[in-house]
Amino acid sequence: MLCQFSFQNFKSYRGETTFDLQASAIPEFADSLITRERCSSLLPVSVVYGSNGGGKTNLLQALSCLISTVVKPIHDLEKNRKSLIMQQRIQAEPFLFDSVSAEEPTEFRIFFRTNEPGQRASHSTCPCKTDESRPVMYEYRYYLAVLKGEIFAETLDRKKIGGKKPARIFYREGGEISLGTILKKENVSTSVNAKMPFLSFLAINYNIPAVAEVQEWFESCIIRSYANPMAEMRIMVSDDAAFKKQIVLLLNDMGIEVDDYRFDDQEKQLYLTRRIEDTEYELAFDHESDGTRKLIAALPVLLTALQEGRLVIIDELDAKLHPKLLRYVISMFKNQGINAHGAQLLFTSHDMATMKNTVFRRDEIWFAALNERYGSELYSLYEIRREDHERINSTAAFDKQYMEGRYGADPYLQNMMSESEWRTDTSRLTRERK
Repeated sequence: MLCQFSFQNFKSYRGETTFDLQASAIPEFADSLITRERCSSLLPVSVVYGSNGGGKTNLLQALSCLISTVVKPIHDLEKNRKSLIMQQRIQAEPFLFDSVSAEEPTEFRIFFRTNEPGQRASHSTCPCKTDESRPVMYEYRYYLAVLKGEIFAETLDRKKIGGKKPARIFYREGGEISLGTILKKENVSTSVNAKMPFLSFLAINYNIPAVAEVQEWFESCIIRSYANPMAEMRIMVSDDAAFKKQIVLLLNDMGIEVDDYRFDDQEKQLYLTRRIEDTEYELAFDHESDGTRKLIAALPVLLTALQEGRLVIIDELDAKLHPKLLRYVISMFKNQGINAHGAQLLFTSHDMATMKNTVFRRDEIWFAALNERYGSELYSLYEIRREDHERINSTAAFDKQYMEGRYGADPYLQNMMSESEWRTDTSRLTRERK
């Protein structure tokens, strides 16, 4: 489970930027939080809004860059490993609108929790107990700095939930690597390529439980971008009867009447089956509506995340989805009965119909916006203060106030002309055409 992600000097983000999934002390939707004994509660869902070019996608790409930088070397060397990382590696590109950032490293810091290897968390059992019947939960803290394609610095620490202080696993700065107690016992080599994370090197060459646990967490993250039309064509197809049944039931629950589906290996085509009276009809996936194709592509990914407690990162989840269907997806992650393993959903959206206090907590809504120096800034709705210095009320009309420009990250152009100016300019253009 992701606790917090910080980064700096990445694309449109110059200064240190922090995205936090640790729940604030507010009352709304308390029963939807991912809670564990002796652990701070975590958010199951977070959404990022903002104008085009404000930095929404770059936030997700920063997290995706860190994940793919760690995972890709392992996939390149071990082709039999399977992962649900659904995009190519994203390079660490620095902020370019000043004279010094291009020569400085791009930095990432991430805090996340895991269970003991082989264990999964659930809402009904606390993984923090130390007796033999309970798995042990750790919080890992990983830092990675990249400069011109090479690893500038790297650190991995681990702390047992409820423990007093973290234990250093390794520290790397330039070509020097310092090993913590766990790695010293394994007599590991510190000779690693300058372009490869030491974490990836350890995962490839050694069988160390703490390293494997961290690597498995990174590999479990699911990344999709529906800003890319090709994402709809990447479909997870399972022959497992129980999994197929769940997908069909979810589609029916969302108002898409489908009785079955099959994949034709020869044609490399997916067919959806519908029964009308006593006759079955098949329709090729290519002939389905945009919204149905989007759901067919997204639901297996979302269902896998819910079943296995994974982090899902999706750019433009709302694209081609009816607001009611988007709300349904959000509700699955916020329902403890469905999301029993602590899955988390992070996505960007332009959809105002779901920016409601009946859908989100204030700390689940984030905004990305450009400042006067063309750098992106990120902040949550809970951080915003009104003119009287009080926080935005939990009962406020979030969508209405956002459209009025009260939250910054204005969806409209900051320099949009007034109606009278527009009319003047329009008449001038008309005369020039004549």
